[in-house]
Amino acid sequence: MNIISSDAPTYETLANMLEGYDCPAILVSVDYHILAINKHYRQEFGEVPLQKQSRCFEVSHGYSVPCDEAGEDCPLSAVLQTGHRERVLHIHQTPRGKEHVDVEMLPIHDNHGELLFFVELLRTVSVASAENMSSTLVGSSKKFNQMLEKITRVSQSNASILLLGESGSGKELVANAAHQGSQRANNALVTLECSGLTDSLFESELFGHVKGAFTGANFNRTGLVELANGGTLFLDEIGDVPLSMQVKLLRLIETGSFRPVGSSTVKHTNFRLICATNKNLMNMVNKGEFRKDLYYRINVFPIYVPSLRERRDDLSLLITTLLKRISERKEYHLTDSALQTLKQYDFPGNIRELRNILNRAIILTDTNVIERSTIEECLEIDKESDQQETIFLVPESESNAAREWVDLKTAEKRYLSDLMSFHNNDKEKVASIANISLRSLYRKLELS
Repeated sequence: MNIISSDAPTYETLANMLEGYDCPAILVSVDYHILAINKHYRQEFGEVPLQKQSRCFEVSHGYSVPCDEAGEDCPLSAVLQTGHRERVLHIHQTPRGKEHVDVEMLPIHDNHGELLFFVELLRTVSVASAENMSSTLVGSSKKFNQMLEKITRVSQSNASILLLGESGSGKELVANAAHQGSQRANNALVTLECSGLTDSLFESELFGHVKGAFTGANFNRTGLVELANGGTLFLDEIGDVPLSMQVKLLRLIETGSFRPVGSSTVKHTNFRLICATNKNLMNMVNKGEFRKDLYYRINVFPIYVPSLRERRDDLSLLITTLLKRISERKEYHLTDSALQTLKQYDFPGNIRELRNILNRAIILTDTNVIERSTIEECLEIDKESDQQETIFLVPESESNAAREWVDLKTAEKRYLSDLMSFHNNDKEKVASIANISLRSLYRKLELS
């Protein structure tokens, strides 16, 4: 490499070679020195003083040692071990701050197979941020980066994605990120919340219906699968799809064809499928509650969405981001003791619960500084809510004979009615207590 670094014409030749790539690219020696950069790199990340023999880990991370010695995966070291191209997700220092970058390292050999240098391709991951608050996905922890790397890899394909994880962990945001990172991003992302839907309602929502197909069908309705044509169909809580409807869903996925309810006309659609669940679908398969063929059809590329407990290193960043999203006009901050209180909390409701807590804190605080006592008061509200739920139970003193036993649908209707009344029709609060989405609550209230 000494010959290359001392030969100016060779520099120009190598730089010209890099211009053939449609993304930022750099030429790196086997000892980490940056030898050349292309115009896309200059536009995206700025100039690199080549004459100073800058090394890639210094420029991208500000490290004094290679990435693998600083606790990160190093694509260069990986190539040296495997002998073929490698790809990793890194967080780079850029002119805009810290950003996620998809790094692909290509080995370049001479005619004798000797490794001469590397071409490093860098593609900024715009659907997530390690610092900038504008992106929907925010994080920099190891678990988050592992998830984001999988999203980045699968987005460009048409493979079906199955998002696994606890309720409130952000699966819908991940689905949106996968859609935005795909070639279908300019078309619609259509979401269907499968929880709480009857057979007929699920079929009508998914496939649409024609006028007169059933009582109340006063006009033609376009189904969600037709609206998703050319884009992405996101089925949230896929484990709640009625068993009788699963065979129709399977046929749709396999053939892309469907018939609106009440119609004899077969229609076709082309969409990318993303499903999400907080249930163990394989256990449901073993119990006969979920079709095995459908399970393997949707589980092409599973992605686990980590809970907030598994990414505590992201808590400070998430709090800052959520506070800005909740209050755009006034800037709020947590004291160190308030932050420590949240770090010790397990967040059974994950990011959705964190947002609720911060919403309460903003309401309860009199300044723009949120104290530990305010956070503790916010956490106590949930404990009080749990205690208040006992008001819906039959008093212990009441005998079984005096109880009015009703069907499950009626009990649910009364439960939601009492909740709405107790919380002054605050639908977001009621949905949170009932542990259902706001969309599901609206649907249940309409059906009741």
